[in-house]
Amino acid sequence: MKFFNNCLFACLLFIVSTNTVKAFPQQQYPSATPFPVRGFHLDLRIQVMKLPALKALALQLNKAGINTLIMEYEASFLYEKHPLIANRYAYTKLEIIDFVNYCKTLSINVIPLQQSFGHLEYLLKNNRYKEQREDQKDFSQICPSKENLNSVLFTELYTELAALHPSKYIHIGGDETHLLGHDAACKAKVAKSSVSKLYGDHIKMLCQIVIGMGKIPVLWADIALKYPDAIKDLPKEAIFVDWNYGWDLDKFGDHKKLMQSGFEIWGAVSLRSSPDNYNLTLWDKHFNNIRDFLPAARNLNYKGMIMTSWSTSGVYSAVNESGFDIVDLYAVRRVYPLSAFNMLIAAFAEALKDTTALNTAVFIEKYCNNNYGLTPATSKIFWNALKTAPYEVVMGEVKGPISLVDLLDSSKLALKTISSIQPLKNTTEFAQYVLMAEIRVEYLTYQWIEKQMNTAAVSEGAKNLLVKQLETLIIETKNTNKKFINLNSAYYYVSELAEDNNLRIQKMELLYNRLSKNR
Repeated sequence: MKFFNNCLFACLLFIVSTNTVKAFPQQQYPSATPFPVRGFHLDLRIQVMKLPALKALALQLNKAGINTLIMEYEASFLYEKHPLIANRYAYTKLEIIDFVNYCKTLSINVIPLQQSFGHLEYLLKNNRYKEQREDQKDFSQICPSKENLNSVLFTELYTELAALHPSKYIHIGGDETHLLGHDAACKAKVAKSSVSKLYGDHIKMLCQIVIGMGKIPVLWADIALKYPDAIKDLPKEAIFVDWNYGWDLDKFGDHKKLMQSGFEIWGAVSLRSSPDNYNLTLWDKHFNNIRDFLPAARNLNYKGMIMTSWSTSGVYSAVNESGFDIVDLYAVRRVYPLSAFNMLIAAFAEALKDTTALNTAVFIEKYCNNNYGLTPATSKIFWNALKTAPYEVVMGEVKGPISLVDLLDSSKLALKTISSIQPLKNTTEFAQYVLMAEIRVEYLTYQWIEKQMNTAAVSEGAKNLLVKQLETLIIETKNTNKKFINLNSAYYYVSELAEDNNLRIQKMELLYNRLSKNR
């Protein structure tokens, strides 16, 4: 039966992959030239890399032909005038100067990214900035109607960033501003004009601050696509980054209006993005994204291409000590560390060099042979196992065409397959794939146990058996957590890795403690 099920899964995956409507046609652009800006975006909202690991990444990017690194510091930058922003992992000024200078020796331009509209939880959670919140319970967005306060704040933040980054660019963020027109002052402004003007006036103010410092503002394009009337009033020096992770060009709005605006445009694909988390990576999705969007961006004459690497979605869960006072914020979606994604970085680099669409199968075979010493046949087996059944589980239900039992069965087979492969070199890198597969199986095993316990008709005998299985799972997860720290402690701080581990095992232990009381 298992053999039949796995064959069925393979057929289903083949049908899904071959019948998915691609956002862009497969074309060749033989006259295309390389993107002048070839970048990598590093999100440091969580998973703050140690300085030696940062330098190793920069060297890796340099060898891959990357000439630009966008650093989304968030709370890992120590602002002197705003000391409440920094977290315990923040880099010192000397560390940043050292890193930027090192990148300079590699001809890598380090662009600082300071969110300046949405995704400002780490700043707005502090009472010092409470007057600038768009909402007093949702700290994600700054209120664009507080022009004077905002002008002072971002002038100070940009000034400190610019002092340590000689790049001619500052990335001001500007994406996913979901609370536009939410508070009373903004509602009144929208009533007199429009949401487009509310957004545009704030972005214009930010751009003018950057330009006044002799820098060029860079911003994400999604909200500008949604409110294209705002584009025409922005300074022409601004550069838009059209991030597209595998969808139609008009997902956020009329793409033609952005193309007709006359602004310089860069594109962006993703290495890690929603719904990726530390239990699931959509490998096929990211390879297809690279394959499809880079040729399309060349055809659109984009001047740059960035690979984004999101450590989290930027959605946070608050722990409050009262109705309003906050203790801390926790990232809701956490992904597997960047240390496991060298293959996707290499695929992006390969696609940057070529004028044709990336041939994923050919690339995988070449990469696995060069980096792991695998034969073509073994490379294919590895790749098929790595991308097996990439379905989410939401409230006990699989968001896909198979059951939770079958998904777990398929993931166990994938783990067995990957574990059986013996790489001839780069064994530590390959061990990350094994660990990812182990974590996924443990996660799905818990999901299955929890689903059974939520069945009204579960018998006392079945419950006792499930409790024993949960006890075994907790032991296995603790062992996996040790491997997780051992494999990644050279890249990240052990305390931050331990937080990931605690969140992974927390639900298991809570359920076990509740159920074992009645045994």
